[in-house]
Amino acid sequence: MKANLIEVGTLNTQAILVKKVSKSYFNSLFHFHEVCELNYIVEGSGKSIVGDCIRNYSAGDLILLGPNLPHIWYGDPSECDSIENQTGKAIVVYFPSNYLKMLGLEEPFIQKAENLIEKSKAGVNFPPYASQKIAVLLDKILNATGITKIILFLEIMNILINTKRQEQLSSFAFRLSFNEKDTERMNNVYRYALENFRESIELATIARIANMTPPAFCGFFKKRTGKSFTGFLNELRIGHACKLLGNLDLTVADVCYHSGYRNLTHFNDFFKKITAKTPSEYRKELMSIE
Repeated sequence: MKANLIEVGTLNTQAILVKKVSKSYFNSLFHFHEVCELNYIVEGSGKSIVGDCIRNYSAGDLILLGPNLPHIWYGDPSECDSIENQTGKAIVVYFPSNYLKMLGLEEPFIQKAENLIEKSKAGVNFPPYASQKIAVLLDKILNATGITKIILFLEIMNILINTKRQEQLSSFAFRLSFNEKDTERMNNVYRYALENFRESIELATIARIANMTPPAFCGFFKKRTGKSFTGFLNELRIGHACKLLGNLDLTVADVCYHSGYRNLTHFNDFFKKITAKTPSEYRKELMSIE
């Protein structure tokens, strides 16, 4: 039996559901659902795992997740200066993947929409110029009803399907093959890693979190994600380092230690392996963009 850790409200297979999420910080379970999810981050930052993609998210991000694509959002409270700054706000639209087809719209529009839905099965991130346009419409659709709600949704979809520079997040090779127990294990593993990646995480410790022996856990994790746990942990740490390199008050050594590494040489090696750049090159490129 496939796991479905999150029930999406009272959504049926022929409806659109719009939610405004407001929390101290995002702290979701590792989950998936049978409908598509359009997620706009109004406020907050942290880390997300979408399929086999590990990434930093921040305010203004707009992501479309296709049906049955596992994901988790985690806003780290330790990164906030105060309780007042621990803010996680988002507008989320859930809709069936065949919703537009059910409306009987013109074939060219339907074809474009279906192509986008197919891409979204791996997760799609949209550029800032698109998210800014969509944000205005999302504010309106929150309180809309009836035909107005449908019209606004169609306006949103029209912008999405015509947006260039869409970024695919997960690999299409990633396939959900978890049963309910597996998904609970992965949730526990991911949440522990997200909360503790700055510290040393021993294989025996993370295997115990999954309630497995170390050899069994290694096989389990590799089969479900396509990568070793060590590889995943390094991606998580280097992704965090990329974020910290934007803070010029931190030296590269500071970034190394704040990202869970205790050896600068190892940090540099892993950083270049994952990003194809040295930390200094990455920071220089980041500053030139800004």
